[in-house]
Amino acid sequence: MAYTTKARMFGRTANQHRSALRSLARSLVLEERISTTEAKAKTLRGFVERLVTYAKKNTLASRRLAQARLGDEAAVKKLFSTLGPRYASRAGGYTRVIKRARRGKGDARKLAYIAFV
Repeated sequence: MAYTTKARMFGRTANQHRSALRSLARSLVLEERISTTEAKAKTLRGFVERLVTYAKKNTLASRRLAQARLGDEAAVKKLFSTLGPRYASRAGGYTRVIKRARRGKGDARKLAYIAFV
C-alpha cells in the first residue's frame, strides 16, 4: 500500500531533494538571509534549525554531523563559531520565514525570505 511521504520533494528524486536542501542551507548559513519560494523556505527551516542545535552543543560528534549534512567546511566553521554561540540561550526558533509578493508573470509562485532571528 502506498503512503504519502512526509517531506516535500518538489518533483525531484531523493538525491536531488537532499542536494537542493544542502545548497539552500549552505547559502543561508553563509549569507544569513536568502530569498526562495515559500514552500522551500518552510522545508528548509527544520533542516537549518537542527544544524544550529548541533552548533550549540559544539562537540566533535555534532561538528561531524553538521559537516555530513552541509558538506562545506566554511559553512560549518561559521555555524559553530558565530551562529552556535549567538543562539546558546535560545530554546529554538532560530529562523523566520517572511512572505513576499507573488511573482508577476509566468508561474506566480509564492516567494519568501528565510533569515536568522
